[in-house]
Amino acid sequence: MKIQFLGGAEEVGRLGMLMKHKDTSILLEYGFKINAKDHLDPTKKKAPEYPMPCPPVDHALLTHCHIDHSGMLPKICSEYNTRLYATPLTINVSELLFYDGLKVAEREGYEPAYQEEDIEVAMRNFEPIHFGQTIDLAGFEVKAHSAGHVPGAAMYEIRGQKTTLFTGDLNTETTRLVYGAHPVKCDNLIIESTYAGRKQRDRLKEEARFVQKVKEVVERGGKAIIPCFAVGRMQEVMLILRNLKYDMWVDGMGKTVNRMYLDMPEYLRNEKDMKYAKRVFNEVRTASTRERSMKGEVIVTTSGMLDGGPVLRYLMKERENRKSAVLIPGYQAEGSNGRMLLDKGKIAVETEVIGEKELVDVKCETQVFDLSAHADHAELLAFIRACDPEKVVFMHGDNRQLLADELKGEMETFMPMTGEELEL
Repeated sequence: MKIQFLGGAEEVGRLGMLMKHKDTSILLEYGFKINAKDHLDPTKKKAPEYPMPCPPVDHALLTHCHIDHSGMLPKICSEYNTRLYATPLTINVSELLFYDGLKVAEREGYEPAYQEEDIEVAMRNFEPIHFGQTIDLAGFEVKAHSAGHVPGAAMYEIRGQKTTLFTGDLNTETTRLVYGAHPVKCDNLIIESTYAGRKQRDRLKEEARFVQKVKEVVERGGKAIIPCFAVGRMQEVMLILRNLKYDMWVDGMGKTVNRMYLDMPEYLRNEKDMKYAKRVFNEVRTASTRERSMKGEVIVTTSGMLDGGPVLRYLMKERENRKSAVLIPGYQAEGSNGRMLLDKGKIAVETEVIGEKELVDVKCETQVFDLSAHADHAELLAFIRACDPEKVVFMHGDNRQLLADELKGEMETFMPMTGEELEL
């Protein structure tokens, strides 16, 4: 069996891998990477980076809905009539993100990777696979397991002469939203390495620190503005804050994701808790509710890196208020508005001239919290050793050598580059 990464081997984002055996092949993931817009240099616009072109392929496995894993699949389906396999929840949320991708491309002024008719083909070509289910695919037996990353995220056990496990994005720690992934015995392990070399803070202590800061901000008379990614992070934050007795609001695309998650509660750790969280947070649905939300005490809203979306409305209203705070529950990419806020205390906002932006000062407090949905360095090592493979292939990370160094003498390790073919 041979594998070839079309993207995402030595970097995070635009992941795609071909698995070839005899006359058949399976595509695992096929996404693109959106580089953050450099707001300090208007000549550097937000633009996608694509993986290598994919040859004709009959079957594709998708681990989860995030665009860096899924974003090019509509194009592949339209070109080759490829059949797609994913969990039912991933299928539903992927459709939402595919259409949102068209809106983002139009707003940012770049050519989209696909068109609306390509999405329609992709949705017709999706086949559901459930956790624990095994299907026959291109001469292999494929079994789906929970990857613990976001609800519906899968990793795939692919059985032929040897057993290969492809993780996609992985989290072994149980969160408020989903249970952590469990190891799967295999001969070959192809695993993400996003957090290689990084140690995350203790989860429960970090959650407690987050809750305490929200309380502190509200009690001093300010608003807690929490920018979140719509898929996974918003719901996790809602669960963490659900027992606070404040005027709390959610805004942006995450509201739709909330409903999708509750339509398929089997993918949640605790349906009851998610239902309760959804009840205690008010939803912004109309102009009048948006006016009310502006007076709220806690606002959980998109976008996660402050590069657009409702968060900028709240931030512009509160930016002079030193009692208020922007509480960021995750990573902010270089060049993003969120990174600029942390580093320089400024954000870029649209002026009256279309396409022009100006930098404005933000005087309210900013703080970052580590609520990641990825396994860290030690957790990745523990998962690898528990899977007990003969060979480990590291992907989707720029510090993977650090993991390989620790496994010397225990198993064979590989760090292929994009485009390189590797035999397992």
